[in-house]
Amino acid sequence: MNSEFDQIPEQALAWLDQGKKTALATVIQTWGSAPRPVGAMLAISEAGEIAGSVSGGCVEGAVVVEAIDALKDGRVRLLEFGVSDDEAFAVGLACGGTIRIMVEPIGIGQGMPAAMLRDLVTARQNRRAVALAVNTRDWRRELSDGKTGSHRDEILLRLRSNKSGGADDWFFAIHNPPLKMVVVGAVHIAQSLVPMAKMAGYDVTLVDPRDAFATAARFPDITIRHDWPDAALKAIGLDARTAVVTLSHDPKIDDPAIKATLQSPAFYLGCLGSRKTHAKRLTRLQAAGIDDRLASRIHAPIGLAIGAASPAEIAISILAEVTETLHKVPEPA
Repeated sequence: MNSEFDQIPEQALAWLDQGKKTALATVIQTWGSAPRPVGAMLAISEAGEIAGSVSGGCVEGAVVVEAIDALKDGRVRLLEFGVSDDEAFAVGLACGGTIRIMVEPIGIGQGMPAAMLRDLVTARQNRRAVALAVNTRDWRRELSDGKTGSHRDEILLRLRSNKSGGADDWFFAIHNPPLKMVVVGAVHIAQSLVPMAKMAGYDVTLVDPRDAFATAARFPDITIRHDWPDAALKAIGLDARTAVVTLSHDPKIDDPAIKATLQSPAFYLGCLGSRKTHAKRLTRLQAAGIDDRLASRIHAPIGLAIGAASPAEIAISILAEVTETLHKVPEPA
């Protein structure tokens, strides 16, 4: 799992199922150069076990003490900590800041109901994007996908931008599925792109029906599929947290992947090739019944225009364009 999808709720639920009282701490606001982003979580068991982080180590000790007390009295805590410049530097930041942390016992008093935590974990396991909304005055809670319930517009906007945060008395913890990338074509560029994408937090699958190209020796520690791309993409499943990159430069391999991706909600589709190559590609797609509106989703020539020449540089430009596309917030429908 990538850093956006650390298994903190899952660990908290596992401790509960083992009969251990458990609390969750969540960063709900930051000022300045905070060590961890809004939405970062820490799970604490009654035995003092911890999973996750809310400060990179600066204030975890104090949060654990407050969590143990919350498990005794059932009251939610709203804590505020200033992180000194020295503490910030120790966790890789240039200067300090302030963080506000919510500590809630699970299934006790004012805390989150255990059934809601279980529903959250189930949604995450099913790759269903949800927001956990908490009212920080009266501790009402709502688990929503933004299609029903209160705060629909706020939740949909935050799901699209992947940003946890507050509005009025409410805090919205965003739980989007982990990012996926499907790379079609086991070429030299892919050998650079695959490890870069993994470092950026993507669950990467390499697809190439050519056994001689897609080998474990050339692509270690990566999922490889040797079936044809349309079948592979169907099996993998493309959702709004998926990027697809076609690199084979062979229409027999790339085109089936392109057609399948254009019919999916994948947030990015990039295709290797010159403008002339892409013009021929568009002609083939049009002949196959793909209209111009769908075809306009293709990023081609692939990658940001940074003058990339070598396979590694092209991989950098591709990952940069994927990142840029990921963080662009679409206009509401």
